[in-house]
Formats: sequence, structure tokens, C-alpha cells
Amino acid sequence: MDALNGLFDGFGVALTPANLLYVFLGVLMGTVIGMLPGLGPISAISLMIPVAFTMDPVSAIILLSGVYYGAIFGGSTSSILLNAPGVAGTVATSFDGYPLAKQGKAGKALAVAAYASFAGGTIGVIGLMVVAPSLSALATSFGPAEYFSLMLLGLTAVVSLSGNNLVKGLISGTVGVMIALVGIDSQTSTQRFTFGRIELFQGIEFLIVALGVFALAEVFVMLMNRGKDTGRASTITSLRLTRSEAKEISGPVGRGSVLGFFVGVLPGAGATIASFLSYAFEKRLAKDGGKAFGKGSIKGVAAPESANNAACTGSFVPLMTLGVPGSGTTAVLLGALLVLGVQPGPLLMDENPDMFWGVIASMYIGNVVLLILNLPLIPLFAKILKTPQMLLLPLVVVFCVVGVYGQSFSTFDLWLLVAFGVLGFLMRANDFPAAPLILGLILGGLMEKSMRQALLISDGSFSTFVTKPISAGLLAVAVLSMTTPLLGVWRQRRRQRQVAAAPEERVDA
Repeated sequence: MDALNGLFDGFGVALTPANLLYVFLGVLMGTVIGMLPGLGPISAISLMIPVAFTMDPVSAIILLSGVYYGAIFGGSTSSILLNAPGVAGTVATSFDGYPLAKQGKAGKALAVAAYASFAGGTIGVIGLMVVAPSLSALATSFGPAEYFSLMLLGLTAVVSLSGNNLVKGLISGTVGVMIALVGIDSQTSTQRFTFGRIELFQGIEFLIVALGVFALAEVFVMLMNRGKDTGRASTITSLRLTRSEAKEISGPVGRGSVLGFFVGVLPGAGATIASFLSYAFEKRLAKDGGKAFGKGSIKGVAAPESANNAACTGSFVPLMTLGVPGSGTTAVLLGALLVLGVQPGPLLMDENPDMFWGVIASMYIGNVVLLILNLPLIPLFAKILKTPQMLLLPLVVVFCVVGVYGQSFSTFDLWLLVAFGVLGFLMRANDFPAAPLILGLILGGLMEKSMRQALLISDGSFSTFVTKPISAGLLAVAVLSMTTPLLGVWRQRRRQRQVAAAPEERVDA
């Protein structure tokens, strides 16, 4: 009852005309910026902080929060239409969203993304309201050993993302981990894979790799196929979902929302990891073994979109209850709160209930506003696919260049973008999946950092990973996640050998 009373008080704060305006402006700006590759929620919030400093603290955090989940909500548009992820959390959406767009189902893909994002965001807000205090205690129980095991579990998704060739998927994932290790070692100051280039000392930005391997590689593929039928649809089907399609995505949306929220609660995990885990989980649950995934499955859009939006909301749990940022974006929000004179932590609900419950209530309103804003604009967004190829390709290249150069103002990063575009093109030409590379890139650095911290705490003893219950449990699940598919591949090849040997036996007889 206390939660309901607090929520009613929060709606009293959020439904004031000024705060309603800030909710609308926040989600609108977040959606627009999220669609543009290279900007994302951190850049959007950073741009709005000077404006927020002139406002009341409650209104300011409502505005900045709206920008955050609005950017996550809108990031799927460029992923689906152009194969150019607007934010890191929507990379997994492009795996099936872009194939759907090429089949002429861009409207349906965008509608699924909008519904799933709304459901994930709403379920996340309910979780934030009901279980925030309890989950904050769970978040504090995760140390370096537990984080390492969690990242290792996430890396087992390589098996699900490898398609029909597990070996090529593992190679791709290994390359991703190697890219994550580029730069100066934070503990020993050793240069790794830098080749003496100062520009590589800080490592390679995720955005450069993602835009190169997906968006720029797609440009190269289109250029190579000029004059041929590339499968790009000229018509756009309805965005309405049939009853069977709505039933089909209900399971992935529900599971993705819950999984995404719990992953978002863990500091440092974030929407990107949540979306990959949800995608891999649904692929393994599929009755056909996940064969439809990667070819235009609406489940492959619904699962990551619900997860990344739920994780976005979940990241507010450690921020509001512990004063610990759950992601890079909430770290920026934490800085803004401190400058505004608000101290997040266990006493926030008691000392500043208007702030806590007002933000939660504004999230309910913001998710509804996002759905109302995005659904009518879907036909307009989908018309991007009708743009002639000679105009669309330069547009994609401009998005990539502006996104990368706008982050660092480095021409070296542009050459890296081209290099990863060529790598992505060669991977496609030789049937190497790109998804494991991105997963390895995301998790590789986090795994190394967590492993080193755990070993320092345990004086170099690897037993720390199996003596801690949570870590041991996650490792056990990771081992099962790897061995079950590998056993399936072994049994399939064994049956194939038996079938191949059977005719020879009959001939001998």
C-alpha cells in the first residue's frame, strides 16, 4: 500500500502542466537523437544538462530521464531501416529488424519494436516501483567474481548467434574479444595491439565497430550488387499485427522485459547486454531451433527491444536506492543530481519522496507518450526504404561519418570505420556471423576487468569463482549453455555419418 500511495503522490507531481511538458520534450528529443547513429542517450543528456541546471531538481530529473528512455526507445528505427544501430542497446534489434525491412515489412518491424519497447518500459517501471529496495540489496551482493561469471554466461550466447557454423561463430567472437583488449592495460600500462599508434591507446570505440561491421558493410554489399536484385522491397506492408502475431511476441516480450529489468539492476551491465541475452534466450527456446532468427523473425525484434527498455528502467534501481550508477548514462545522471543538490541513496525515498515517486510516475506517462508519438510516424519512417539507392547509400555513409567523427573529431577513427566496414563485408562474403564479434567486443573488456579485480581480492586464487554461491551458479549455467548445443551438434553429425555409411553397408552386402 505504501508503494501505491507513493505512486499516487508521484502522479500528483508528474501531472502538473510544467512537468507534463518536460516529459513530452524529454522523450521527443530522446527519440530523435536515438535515431541518429553516433549520438545516443549519453550525448543527449549531456546536451540537456545546462538547461536542467536552471530548473527545479524534480523537473530536471524528469526531463533528463525522459531523454534517456526516449533515446533507447527511438534507437531501433535506424537499426531496422538502415542496419545502422542508433544506440548500442539496439544492435541485436538489427539482426531480424533489417531483414524484415528488406522483405517489405518495415512497418510491422517498427510496430513490433514500439509495442515491445512500451511493454518493456512499463514492466520495468512496475519493477522499479515494487521491488527497488529489495533489488538494491541484490545488486550489492554482486562482486567482481559474480560479474565475471555473469559476463561469461553472456558470452555463451555466441553459440546461439553463430547460425549454422559454430566454428565461424567462435572465431568471430574471439576476434571481438581481441578488439576489446586493444589499448593500454589499466594495471600494467602495457600497450596491447596498438602498433605504436597513439590513437589506439584508449582502445577502439564500440560505435566505430558497430557502424562499420553493420552499416558500412551493408553499403559495400549494395555497391557490389548494383544492377542486381538485392532483395530490397519496394512496397511496405501494413504495420498492423494479426492476433497470431500478437500471441507470438507476447512470450518474448514478457520474458525479455523481466530479464532486461534484472540485468539493468546490476551496475555496469546495461541495456546492450540485456538485449543480447534476451535475443539468445529466445533463439534457444524456439521450437525450430532458432532457424528463423536472423532471417526476419518478429520474435527477434520483440525480445531485445523489450529487454533494452526494461534494462534502461532497471538501471534506476541502483542509482536511486544506492547512489551507484547502473550504466554509463545513469553515471551522467548521477553527476547531474549531485550538482542539483540531490543525494541519491537509501534515504532518498524518505528525504525526497517527490523526486523518487515523481520520476517513477513520469516514466509511466513517458512510455504512453512515446507510443502515441511513434506509432503514427511509423509509415513516415518506413518510407525511407523507398528512397532510391543512389540517394540512400550516401545518406547512410554520412550518418556513419558524422556519428564517428562527432565523438572524437579524429580522422584516424574514420579510417578505422572504413577498415571495420571492409571486415564486415568480408565476413558476410565468407558467412562469418557479425553478432558474435559484437558480443565479444562488449563483454571482453568487462570480463577481463572483473576477473582481475576478483583475483586481486583473492590473492590470485581462481577458487574464488567457484566458492561463491552466486558465481558458482552462474558458471554452472554457462557450462550447461555451452555443452547442450555442442552435444546437439555432435549427435547431428553422428546421425549424418550413420546415414552416409548405411548405403555403403548395403552395397557390400
